[in-house]
Amino acid sequence: MRRYFRDKLEASPHAEPAKRRYCAIMSKKSAEMPQNPTVEIVEDFKPFLLHLQASVGEYPEYIADEDLLWSYTGLASYYEGQGLYAIAEPYYQACLTATRTRLGDNHPDVATSLNNLAYLYRSQGRYPKAEPLLLEALDLRKRLLGDNHPDVATSLNNLAALYESQGRYPEAEPLYLEALDLYKRLLGDNHPLVALSLNNLALLYYFQGRYPEAEPLCLEALDLRKRLLGDNHPDVATSLNNLALLYNSQGRYPEAEPLYLEALDLYKRLLGDNHPNTKTCRNNLQIMRQQQKPTSLTWWQWIIAIPIVILWMPFYLLWMLTRWLVRRFIR
Repeated sequence: MRRYFRDKLEASPHAEPAKRRYCAIMSKKSAEMPQNPTVEIVEDFKPFLLHLQASVGEYPEYIADEDLLWSYTGLASYYEGQGLYAIAEPYYQACLTATRTRLGDNHPDVATSLNNLAYLYRSQGRYPKAEPLLLEALDLRKRLLGDNHPDVATSLNNLAALYESQGRYPEAEPLYLEALDLYKRLLGDNHPLVALSLNNLALLYYFQGRYPEAEPLCLEALDLRKRLLGDNHPDVATSLNNLALLYNSQGRYPEAEPLYLEALDLYKRLLGDNHPNTKTCRNNLQIMRQQQKPTSLTWWQWIIAIPIVILWMPFYLLWMLTRWLVRRFIR
C-alpha cells in the first residue's frame, strides 16, 4: 500500500511540495520523542515509525534545514531510550553527517549531533570514541553561543559524566560544578536540568565515598524532580534508585529497600521489564538483599575447610594448654 501511494506521489505534478510537507509533518512528530521514552510513548510512536524512517531514508533532501536535527534525533532517541543502542547509532551518525553537509561545520546543530553521538558511545562504554566528540561539541558551543549558555552547561555536564565513568574524578568535579552553576544562573533553581546536574554531582561524590556530601544533593534532586515532573516519571525512579544506592553503601538497608522497590516499580511500569535501567535497579536490590544474608559456606568450601580444621586442631589445643600452664605458673 505504501509503495502504491509513493508511486502515485512520484507521478503527481505536486510531488515536490507534497514531499516537503510530508517531511515537515514527520519532523514535527519526531521532535515529540523524549530522550527516555516510556512504554506508552514507544507504543504511541509505532504507527509513525515507517513514515519517519521514510522521511530520512528516502526524502532527506526535502527536509528543511531547521528540521534536519530532529528528523534523525527522534528516531535515534526512540531506539536509544529502549536500550537498543546498535539500532540508534546509525541514525545519530547520519544526523551528524547530514547537519555537517547541509549546515557546515560551524553550526549549533552540528554541536548537538556530536553531543548526542558521544552520549550514546558513553552509554556503550566506548569512552575513547566519545571523548573527542564531546570536546569538539564543547569547543563549538563556546565559540558559537558564548560561555553563558545552557547548551554549554550540557556539554560540560556530559564531559564530566564521561570522566566520571572512567574514574577520572578530579577532572569531572570542576566540570559538574561549573555546569550546575550555569544551569542555576541561566534557568533558575527550579528546572529539570538543575535536578539532573544535582543528581550527577551526587553520584560523583558517592563513587568517591563522600556520602555526607552526596546525600543532600540526592534528596534535593529527588524533591525537585517530583515537584517538576510528578511522581510517575523515569527521572524520579532514577533519583530513588540513586538515593537507595547511597543508603545501601552505608549499610542503611531499612531505608534503602523501600526506595529500591519504589524505583523498580516505576521503571517496570514506565520503561518495561527489559529496559537497562530496570535491570540495573533489580540487580541493585538483589545485591543488597544478598549482602544482608548471613554468610554460609558452600559444600565445596566445607570439603576444603574440614580437613584443615582436623589437621590444625591438635596444634591449637596444645597452644591453648601451653598458654594456660604459663599463666598458672606466672601467677
